[in-house]
Amino acid sequence: MTEFSLARRNMVESQVRPNGVTDRRILDAMGDLPRELYLPATETAIAYADSAVPLPGGRSELSPMLLGKVLQLAEIGAQEKLLLVGVGLGYGAAVAAALAGRVYALEQHGALASAARRTLAGLANVEVVKGPLDQGFAPAAPYDVIAVLGRVGTVPEELFGQLAPGGRIIGIAGDSRLARLCRWTVADGQRSRFAAFEAQAPALPGFRTEKPRFVFG
Repeated sequence: MTEFSLARRNMVESQVRPNGVTDRRILDAMGDLPRELYLPATETAIAYADSAVPLPGGRSELSPMLLGKVLQLAEIGAQEKLLLVGVGLGYGAAVAAALAGRVYALEQHGALASAARRTLAGLANVEVVKGPLDQGFAPAAPYDVIAVLGRVGTVPEELFGQLAPGGRIIGIAGDSRLARLCRWTVADGQRSRFAAFEAQAPALPGFRTEKPRFVFG
């Protein structure tokens, strides 16, 4: 067993699974995917650390534990269409490819988008698309699930407008001091919000900074 494969197994068993990620599909994907291939060469030594990893352009990759929690909260079905917002170099999209029928991986940073196309080229159900993160990707809408891979002040109306009936948005919303991993659902024209737990995550660019407006209970 190589050093990286041992670190990958330890990541799943000591970081992801103990923090409540029980979806076998997520655990298997994280156990199989070489995360070091989806990171800058300068950061591969911390590929399996329990922390965010720096990316070009001032961006960061979510920690494996938090990515797992985001995807589990999304409850992605095998035939569903997913929009991932802020995919960086593509690791989250590679994990999500094992869950969804079709994944649209949105990135606005040119170098990151180009690199993600290379790292994800072998996955037939993933398409990397480029554009402003807060605008989503309307040409492929509607989506069953939209997952935002980073912290935002509020979820913009453009993303809600790209949901299919009964769809849901998963994201980490709030300011740097107090943010929560949340799931918004839309049914019969009504929105509801479930705040799963407090979470710290790097902010994504381009989103408004005010706190979320849709707070219930």
